[in-house]
Amino acid sequence: MSTQIQSIQTETAGDLRRFSGKSSGVEMRDITKIFPTPEGTGETIAVNHINLEVADGELVTLLGPSGCGKTTTLRMISGFEYPSAGQIFIAGRDVANVPPDKRGISMVFQSYALFPHLSIWENIAYGLKVQKLPKDKVMVRTDAVIKLMQLEGFERRFPNQLSGGQQQRVALARAVVIEPSVLLFDEPLSNLDAKLREHMRDELRSIQKRLGITSVYVTHDQSEAMAISDRVVIMKDGNLMQIGTPQEIYEYPGCKFVANFIGKANFISGRFQGLEEESAIVQFGNGMRYLIPNPGAMEGLRFGNPCALAFRPESVKLSTGEEGIPGTVTRATYFGSKIEYEVDIGSTVLTVEIYNPQLCHRYQEGDAVKAVLDLDCVRVLADDELVVE
Repeated sequence: MSTQIQSIQTETAGDLRRFSGKSSGVEMRDITKIFPTPEGTGETIAVNHINLEVADGELVTLLGPSGCGKTTTLRMISGFEYPSAGQIFIAGRDVANVPPDKRGISMVFQSYALFPHLSIWENIAYGLKVQKLPKDKVMVRTDAVIKLMQLEGFERRFPNQLSGGQQQRVALARAVVIEPSVLLFDEPLSNLDAKLREHMRDELRSIQKRLGITSVYVTHDQSEAMAISDRVVIMKDGNLMQIGTPQEIYEYPGCKFVANFIGKANFISGRFQGLEEESAIVQFGNGMRYLIPNPGAMEGLRFGNPCALAFRPESVKLSTGEEGIPGTVTRATYFGSKIEYEVDIGSTVLTVEIYNPQLCHRYQEGDAVKAVLDLDCVRVLADDELVVE
């Protein structure tokens, strides 16, 4: 074996981080993307003056409903779309008008985009050959990433001879082997069945953390975003609604849309009556008042404004005691690990989740109950949508 090949192997062996040695941050400044309407009579704003920073080595997920602008945002980072206005920086360099192949990025697609006529080894090595690397470096780096992705033994197979999960690992290997500074994911797990999607989600996150590659991930799957992300970006109609860690997004939603989009949420309408020390006072139409000890940011709320108490289904307990909001059970669904109830309290219907139900009293449809809120888990949100009696 030549001294040169030995040197390359020493360089790659056991050092997973070398595949992201050029990893760097991404910054979007006041980015806007406008498309003409199909009829050509007007314009559609797909992305509306967004600002976003992704730190070196961070995985940030863009999450939102169809048409919210998340895929367009990813395509502008990749260079497949150019912004109508604003700047995009990768490693401090403005790349807003730079072609995709000059940005130092790799992209993993929903459809995998593997070459059907090339073997797995050839698919993975393709990007290195395009870069015109010496054959010995192509061989060593391709073999190293095949080992990293646990694809040994599949080198001579073709894509149609692999399972969906194996094809996804090949697509990731091909993206990683060229040592990108930024790795982009466009709903990469959506073609997999539920069980395999969960497995690949965990595997993908593990590899990303080990490599430390700066990554931007697009999905419409909320649980996927919560499980893999350092931070989550919630988008709606081309706007950034909230940016935060999965815990911050779930426990401290900044608006009704975010609370309702991530997981399940209950809302009870009321009026904001001010603060008592750091607790918020909220009054309902029936005269009942709640003192909320940990209300959240309460953006834009003023005395007398309509507001909503927002809380998760697991933050409610059912009781037949004196305290709580009176209601009637209208549905009880048994899921094994939990029972999910719907409780009509007159002004709205609450969703209540009781875990480990074999240790709890089980209510039936038609039972009169009291909904007892865990006030430490209740947030107060501005609410102009609800009519408060």
